[in-house]
Amino acid sequence: MGKVLLSIRYEIQPAKRDEYLSVVKELKSVLKTDGLENYSVFEVKGKANHFEEIYTYSSVQAYEEADDSENERINILINKITEMTAGNSTKYTTLYEVGESN
Repeated sequence: MGKVLLSIRYEIQPAKRDEYLSVVKELKSVLKTDGLENYSVFEVKGKANHFEEIYTYSSVQAYEEADDSENERINILINKITEMTAGNSTKYTTLYEVGESN
């Protein structure tokens, strides 16, 4: 099966930047689920406080099962990030690898 990339792009309230960076650091340390190959966070060049999270899953099945995760700490951290976003700035993109049988 082909890989799946989940991209979540948003703007953080400027006053929340330090708290956001702390939450992301902790999230990186606890996001160790089966099928999640990589989790990275990038800041958009030239746009202060605009970030993009990239989740790389090993397969469509791993991506679909990730939603079923019952890790309470991960859910708390994701909710904190959601509370720090500016307005309706969040955009989700899901990419499926081509050239592989999905």
